[in-house]
Amino acid sequence: MATPSPDHDPPRALLEGPRGEGWVALQAALLLLYLIVPRLGPAWPEPLRSAGRALGGLGALGGGLLLAAGSLALGRQLTPLPHPKADGALVEHGPYRLVRHPIYSGVCLGALGGALLTAHGGRLAVALLLLVFFDAKARREEAWLIRRYPAYPAYRRRVRRLIPWLY
Repeated sequence: MATPSPDHDPPRALLEGPRGEGWVALQAALLLLYLIVPRLGPAWPEPLRSAGRALGGLGALGGGLLLAAGSLALGRQLTPLPHPKADGALVEHGPYRLVRHPIYSGVCLGALGGALLTAHGGRLAVALLLLVFFDAKARREEAWLIRRYPAYPAYRRRVRRLIPWLY
C-alpha cells in the first residue's frame, strides 16, 4: 500500500485545503485579532512609550514598504494561498533578493511596529504570534515551491526565510 504524499494526506487536506486555504483562514483570524485585541497589561512607562513611538513608526513604515515591494515583484503571481500558481515562475528579484517571503516579513514588521507605536501589549503579543504563524506558513509553502521549481533549493540556500542575513 502506497503512503499518501503530503499534498494528499487526508487530515492535512481537511485542515488546510489542497492549496492552503486553511492557512489563509487562520491568517485572517490572526490579523483580525491583532486589530481587535484588548489592551493587556499595565500602561507602558513614558520612556518606553517614546522609544516605542519612534521605533514603531519606522517598523510600520518599513513593513508596509516591504509588503508593497514584495507584492509588486510578484505581480500577477500574487495570491494569498501558499500553493504556487500553476502558471507562475520563481521570483528572485527585488525584495526577494533579501528574504524568501518579503510579504510575510512586511506584515510581521508592520504588526510589530504598530504594536510599539501604540504601546499596545496585546498587539505586541499577537505580532509575535504572527511571526510564528508566518514562519510555519512559509515552511509549508516552501515544500510546494521545492516541488514546483527545480531552482528553489539553491535559492533557499542563498536567501534567508524572513529576516535578511539572519533567518
